[in-house]
Amino acid sequence: MLQKLSIRNYALIDSVDLELNKGLNIITGETGAGKSIMLGALSLILGQRAETKYFFNQDKKCIIEGQFLLSDTTLQSLFEENDIDFYNESILRREISTDGKSRAFINDTPVTLTVMKQVGEKLIDIHSQHATLEVNDPGFQLLVVDTLANHQSLLAQYREQYKVYKKTQQQLSILQEAAAEARSRQDYEQFLFNELETAALKSGEQEQLETELQMLSNAESIKRSLLNSQNILSEQETAVLPLLKEVINQLQSIEKFNPDYATLNERLRSSLIEIKDIAQETVAFEEGIIFNPSRIEEINARLDIIYNLQQKHRVNTIEELQAIEAQLSQNLSELLSGDEEIERLTKEIALMKEDLERKATELSANRSKSITNTEDQVAKVLSQVGMPNAKIKIEQNVLPELNKDGKDNITLLFSANSGQAPAPVGKVASGGELSRLMLAIKSIMAKHTSLPTLIFDEIDTGISGETAVRVGNVIGDLEQNMQVICITHLPQIAAKGDAHYFVYKNEETERTTTGIRKLKPEDRIRAIAEMLSGKDPGASALKNAQELLGFN
Repeated sequence: MLQKLSIRNYALIDSVDLELNKGLNIITGETGAGKSIMLGALSLILGQRAETKYFFNQDKKCIIEGQFLLSDTTLQSLFEENDIDFYNESILRREISTDGKSRAFINDTPVTLTVMKQVGEKLIDIHSQHATLEVNDPGFQLLVVDTLANHQSLLAQYREQYKVYKKTQQQLSILQEAAAEARSRQDYEQFLFNELETAALKSGEQEQLETELQMLSNAESIKRSLLNSQNILSEQETAVLPLLKEVINQLQSIEKFNPDYATLNERLRSSLIEIKDIAQETVAFEEGIIFNPSRIEEINARLDIIYNLQQKHRVNTIEELQAIEAQLSQNLSELLSGDEEIERLTKEIALMKEDLERKATELSANRSKSITNTEDQVAKVLSQVGMPNAKIKIEQNVLPELNKDGKDNITLLFSANSGQAPAPVGKVASGGELSRLMLAIKSIMAKHTSLPTLIFDEIDTGISGETAVRVGNVIGDLEQNMQVICITHLPQIAAKGDAHYFVYKNEETERTTTGIRKLKPEDRIRAIAEMLSGKDPGASALKNAQELLGFN
């Protein structure tokens, strides 16, 4: 229940603190005094959008705070899901700064407006005279039947599974689109992969082949240079090796005269050994070079394959071609695994749908059973509020496809008078009839829900006299199941309250403000008398007010 509502700097309200009772709380006041402003402020902590133009003082921020008593722990899981501390006495607060920026808090934990709205919807249901249009909404009509069918747990399971079902369908659709796109290029990618796989490319192969081709293409000139080198080193009359040997002999003859000559000669002997090796290797290299036209042709053919592949794929190395081959292989594998995933999801969706169909059938059966009971209960309450001949008829149509609520389409038809065929509510009900119909529906739903607080905002439009008394009785009975706050202009309803609050204008200050005060018993008598006869009520009005209040 809502224990306390604090409003700062909103519309005509500078500062108001409203402490509410557990039972039926009545709010009355002069026309234009700002009764509905309270609801406007309250809606802000229920997640509604705010506009700074409604600030009382444009230089200060607006703060709305509601203190709620949560008598059970049904909301605890919702709090925990959003990392909010749960307390039996919880506070919802909304702050709107002058630049329009808004902040929301639950128990001093910052939350989004979406979260605040989710929590608020579990705490308060506001029903205004404009909300009577809600009865025309198919979603609301289904809610009425579901509430009385008392299958909230089954419906919650169904809706959760349906969300997973739709999400899985979406995943399947994405995979199918990707698979279709992949198949459109599969043949080409398979061709490219086969071409690269057949080429059997090896790292370093290109450089090795290019080097070998260079050798073979220049075999004659290389062979000639090696032969000339060998001749210069050892075969000619003036060859290097014989001359070097002669130098060694000359130095050897004078080694005894200076140790340095011996050292120099030793170095020459080392050079002689190295040059002999070089001469022998030039011979070996020269003998190993064979002009081989067929090998040249073979290498050119292999390099042509490599160069063509590089040109086709716009790369420069074998390693890059190997990377492309690996990617193509992965693409082809993913297409295969994608087909397997599509098959898996298709089977999973079929099983989900089968289970959802079973649950939807059970929901339909429950709704069908509750329809007659719903019709009878609403008709009973309508009779209590002065519409003895009124009735509703609920039509249930099973749809061919599943939706988030099952497979049912619920249509509520209404007839206010005997002999009048039931028709869609919006086409046959007057404003007063709509108000009483919604009251009847809400009063019945209240017995089947754990909603802590129900607020009526002038739903007594279009009624008076004995009908108003009957409406007041129905509203009064609701307090057995929940806290009720009722904004009314009818004395017959106001007299039913456990607590009575009066909204007034204060015009003594420079700027008109709205205030609210809780009335004492004697103040209630006068307030209701004024509702009966206007300002300065006479003795009969005061006596009538006492009778309505049950005062002797």
